[in-house]
Order: sequence, then structure tokens, then C-alpha cells
Amino acid sequence: MAGLIGIGLSGVLGHQAALNTTANNITNANTPGYSRQEVEFETQTGRRTGAGTIGSGVSIANIRRLADAYLNQQLREDSTLYGEQNAYNAELTRLDNLLGGEDTGLNKALNNFFSAMQNAAEDPTSLPQRQLVLSEAQQLINRFQGLNQEFIQQRESVKTQLQQGTKDANTLLKSIAELNLAISESPGLAQGKMPLELMDQRDEKLRELSGLISIRVTELEGSQVNVALANGLSLVTGTNAAQLGTRASAEDPTRLEFILSTGGRTLQIDEQIQGGKLGGLRAFDETGLKPAFDELGRLAIAISASINHQHEIGLDLEGELGSNFFTDVNALELQRSRVVPNANNAEPQNGRLAVEITDSSKLPAGTWSLQFSGDGRNFELIDTATGETVNQGRLPDPVQSEITMPGFNIRIEGGEFNAGDKYLIQPSRNAAQNIKLNVRREEDLAFGSPIRAESGADNLGTGQISQGKMLNVRNPNTNALLPGFVNDGELANGPIEISFDNDGTTVTYTITGRDSAGNPVPIGPANQPYDPDKVNVLFSDSPLAGDLYQGYQFEMTGEPADGDVFTIDFNSNGVSDNRNAELLAALGTKNTLNGGSQNFTEGYAGLVEDIGVKTRQSQLDKDASATLLEQSTNQRESVSGVNLDEEAGRLIQYQAAYNASAQVMSVAQDLFNTLLQSFR
Repeated sequence: MAGLIGIGLSGVLGHQAALNTTANNITNANTPGYSRQEVEFETQTGRRTGAGTIGSGVSIANIRRLADAYLNQQLREDSTLYGEQNAYNAELTRLDNLLGGEDTGLNKALNNFFSAMQNAAEDPTSLPQRQLVLSEAQQLINRFQGLNQEFIQQRESVKTQLQQGTKDANTLLKSIAELNLAISESPGLAQGKMPLELMDQRDEKLRELSGLISIRVTELEGSQVNVALANGLSLVTGTNAAQLGTRASAEDPTRLEFILSTGGRTLQIDEQIQGGKLGGLRAFDETGLKPAFDELGRLAIAISASINHQHEIGLDLEGELGSNFFTDVNALELQRSRVVPNANNAEPQNGRLAVEITDSSKLPAGTWSLQFSGDGRNFELIDTATGETVNQGRLPDPVQSEITMPGFNIRIEGGEFNAGDKYLIQPSRNAAQNIKLNVRREEDLAFGSPIRAESGADNLGTGQISQGKMLNVRNPNTNALLPGFVNDGELANGPIEISFDNDGTTVTYTITGRDSAGNPVPIGPANQPYDPDKVNVLFSDSPLAGDLYQGYQFEMTGEPADGDVFTIDFNSNGVSDNRNAELLAALGTKNTLNGGSQNFTEGYAGLVEDIGVKTRQSQLDKDASATLLEQSTNQRESVSGVNLDEEAGRLIQYQAAYNASAQVMSVAQDLFNTLLQSFR
């Protein structure tokens, strides 16, 4: 009887454990990371008799969790990919909506500004039209500064997310290390009795961590795991967790860099932060936000420089030459602000550099790193986007010199440089923030041209002279812009006469000016050749051509007669002159970007298109990564997930077996009672 009772009891106890396990599965069906558990039954050792072995019941060999290491690893990898693409797409979408919005973008303000300029050109004496130009110019400035401020806010938002993501990662690393310790100290581990709930918790922490950063997981003896970055830098070693952190970048203090503290050492690990949310945010900062900053700044410089150059060679309502319309892009403080010394540079850290914009039409949007080596005078200029060396050489002694690049020069003003010193070169740094309106009064708008020409009243030939074209080229030796306009309100050496000699075969001309006493002064050689069959250009366009460069040029056609005279003078009382206003308005459609291949609107459209293409591609990548994550999640669930219908079936099965085992014990009890009564 005892054997029968023992068999029934083993069945009751075994199936009670199975019922408890099944119930635990059901109640944890929605617990994140929970792996379905299963009872493994084992036949107990039977009792040998002469008739054979008689079974002695059932025992619980093990309670195991249904988890596949490969599927867990795949789930982590897909979580890393989705975390990266989701963060990257979210930030790009925000940037794309900002740049492409009708009210938030730049197109509307650009169009309104140049439309107002064109309207003013049609009526240059109208003060209301001039005021509208100033108003629309301020609106354009507000848009530049507004976009720049939105960029800054998004940059700060990314930094906040990076800092919070780092804190979350540290919490997970600490939890994984603690779970490693708890699992290794779990009773029964040596006999293969695993702490199932702890292992589920650790797998879930690993999955959450993989959503933040790409990791490698290695299983060790004692059921512990090591966690490392993709390049092998350790994050968790057994029960010890490293500490991730962020700090202001030594290269650019407006941005963050990642550090890893472990074993008393602190390492800069920017390049190792890949994948996951942190990798996606970092990728957005590098490939989305920084290029947008650079391109917006480049556009602000191009508009400022182009308008300034045209405006300062015009004539305002009070008969004076124009000034800068916007802030001077080469103001000394702006030139110096475009260079950022690396915080890790060696002492004395007194190197002085500046970046001068030499040609905004050739200025590229980008960032460069100027690095010194050897004795501190060997330099190398590296494009930070491509890593390519674009210029290299050696500084002279003393170091004052210039490094020439397309569209800008890096000026070495002085100081000492050490091997390993680095300087961040950003020609368009803060340009969108620094653009301001320099012209304040309607009367100061230089819409006229300061020169004019007249034909002599007694001329007999067919020669005709244009009204002149102002030049805007500085003398590289003296930095003089307009040598023909030394004094306000008058033409240097003016009035200037061009007199012609025509002997019927050869036509020549002589240019004569006046000195301060009114005496004739020759300008250039006498009897210069003139060709009646083509367009003849008077004066040179080269600042190095001596007195033949006056800052303007005139064109002549036709055949002047012998003795014909043409006069060039200052455009006094030219209040109705709109020649410079027309040229200013024409800058709206003139190709002044990328070496003369794009206008301002097309340049901004290029930025919008670039971000738009990246946004659309990132959306496709996000959708693809979401599909992969869903597939790997479903695969894991097919093995480790709880199927309530299946568990309900098992519940009925184990309940029936439990009842049957109890019935066996009841039968044994009845047999035992019958046996006892037989001896009474």
C-alpha cells in the first residue's frame, strides 16, 4: 500500500508543481522579457522484483525557461538598429519640417526682400518703397536668426537626450552587474538549477541597453555575462560596471563628446558610440544638424557679401557713396570667431588665427581641422567630413602668414604653436546669427550710380558711350576699393574728358582729368587705339593697372569723328537714378553661389532638398528596421512567449493528472482500510 500511496503522492506533488508553473506563465503573459517556463518530468527509479521492475512514481527533473540565445541576440541587434533609425528619423523630420515650412523657412522672406527691391528700383525716389526694402530686409534677417535659433534649440534638445540616454545606460549597466552577482550566488546553480526570473530580468536589461547603444554580449562560466561596445571596450565585466558619461567637446564646446570611466581611467569614446538611440542622435548631429548650420551660415554670408559689395558702390539720396547694407562679413571680431582652439592644446595656448571670406561665390559649406606637428610649424588642414587632407605646408618664421582656400583665407596672426595643437576652422560659424542690418535710414539706400557720361554737344561722329559700370575689386596692396572716389560728392580727377583723333584711317583717344587746381592731368597713355567695329572698354578692371583703374568702366561703340569729346563726371543730383537698385534686385536671380552655378533661392532649396532626401531615406530605413524588429520579436515570442490558449490546455491536462493521482492515493487508502478490517 505504501508504494501505491507514494506513487500517487509523487503524481500529486509533481502535477501541483506543473500547475503552479503554468499558472505563473499565465499571470506573466504580459510581463516584458518573461520567458515561458516548463516542468520537465522524470520517472523515479523503480523497485526491482523477481517479476520485473515496478515503477515508483514521477519526480521533477528541472523547471526550465524556454529561451533561445540566438533569438535573444537577434532581438538585441534589431533593437539596436531600430533605436538608431527611430531617433535619427525623428530629429531629421523635425529639421525637415522647419526648413521646408512656408512660414518657418527662408524662401518667403527671400522672395519678399528682392520683390521689394525691384519695386523700389521702379520708383527710386519713393521713401515708402525704400522703407519697405528696409522692412523686408529686417524680416529676412529675422528668418535667418530664427532658423539659427531653432537649430540651436534642436542641438540643445539632442544634447539633453544624449545626457539622459547616458544616464539610462548607466542604470542598466549597474543592474546587469548586480544581476550577474545575484545569479552567480543563486542556490542550486552548481546543480544546474537556474534562477529563471533573474535571467529573464537580465535579458530584458540587455535588450533595453541594446536599444540605446550597440553592444556585444559574451556568456561566462557561472552564468554571468560580459557586455562590451562594438569595438571591444568593456562596459560590464562580471559584477563590475563601467560608467558612461558626456562632457563638452574639446574640439567644439557647443557639442558633447562621450567618455567611459573604468578602472580609474577615463577614455574619450566618441567614435565607438554607434547604433541605438545614442548612435542615432550622434549621427543626426554629424550628418544632419552640423551641415545645416554650415549651409545656412554660408547662405547668410553670400547674401550679406553680395548685397554689401553692390550697395557700397552705389549712390544714396544725399549724394554719398553707399555703405555696407548688412553687417560686414569680414569684421575683425567675426573673422576671429570662425576659429575655435581645441581645449586640449598645449600651453601657452596663445595662437591667434582668423578666417577672412575672400569670395563668397566660391565659399564651401564645411568644417576643417587645422593640425600642427613637428616643431609646431608644420600644418595640415583636414576636411572633417571626409577626413582628407586638403592643404598642408610649413609656417614661416615669424609665423604671420595666410593659408589660402577656395573662398576663404586662414590668417595666422601670431602666437606659438605646438605639435598636436588643433584648431577648428568654420568659415560660416554663427553667420546666420550675426547678420544684421547696417543701413537704418531710407535716404541711405544707395540706389543710384555715382558715375555718368555725356556726349559733347558739338560731336559729329556716331560714337556712343555707356553710362558706366561700377567695379568692386580691392587693391591687394592698398586695400583701396574705389580710387576714383577719394572725396565725397565728386569724382577724383573729374570731370574726365575722352577726346578723339580720327584721320580717316586710324582712330585714337586720350583721357584727360583735372588736378585739385583744375589743371589738365593725363590718365594713361595718350592716343590709345580705338576700333569702331567692336565694343571698346575704357579704363581697366584690374586694381594693379595704376591710374587706368578708377573703380569703374565705360563702353563705347560707333565711330567718333575727329575732335569728338565725351565727358565722365560724378552723378550729382542723381536722385532718380535706379541703376544700382536694378543691380541689387537682379542679385535675387543672379548665380552667385557654388562658383556661379546657383542663385540664393536655389542654394537654400539645395539645403532643403538635402535634408528632405535624408529624411525620406531615414523613414524607409526606420520602416525596414521596424519590420526586422517585429520579425525577431515574433520569433522570440514563438519560443519564449506565453500562449494563453496553450497554457489553458496544459492547465486542464495537469489538473486531470493531479485529480487522477489523488484518486490513486484514495484507492490505496481504501485498500489499506480493507486490509486492516480483514484482521479484526
